[in-house]
Amino acid sequence: MSDSGVEVRELYKTAVEMADRVSARRGQANQFYLTLQTLILGVPALFESVGDGSEVDPLRSFLLAVVGGIVSITWWLQLRSYRDLNRAKFQVINDIEAVHLSVKPFTHEWDSLKGDRVQSWRERYAELGAVERFVPALFFLLNAVLAVMVWL
Repeated sequence: MSDSGVEVRELYKTAVEMADRVSARRGQANQFYLTLQTLILGVPALFESVGDGSEVDPLRSFLLAVVGGIVSITWWLQLRSYRDLNRAKFQVINDIEAVHLSVKPFTHEWDSLKGDRVQSWRERYAELGAVERFVPALFFLLNAVLAVMVWL
């Protein structure tokens, strides 16, 4: 293999490894935010159960719900950033495959998944990014409902 072939292979391996690292960080971010949201929503109940039996402080619950909403927005924005970064990394990988490699595993994998789009919505591939966008939005909605309920 020529020097340029070795260089391309090393660049390809680096690009794949970097894409994998971004995906791993994305998963860790999801775990962090899910844990944080669970704590934010659970803290009022914790105070009620260990207290003297009196009601939860409405101001504290309202503020926690607002913080939960802000955390949801931050989570969603961070996920969008990870999706954009991964999209760019996989475009680089696909470009290297198109020009320099006879075997194109990432290109073929994506083409196979996109081919599922003709199937019904239940049978086709659901991109992780699409699923991920739902979870922070759901937590935002839960926190908004809690804030409104406490405020009224």
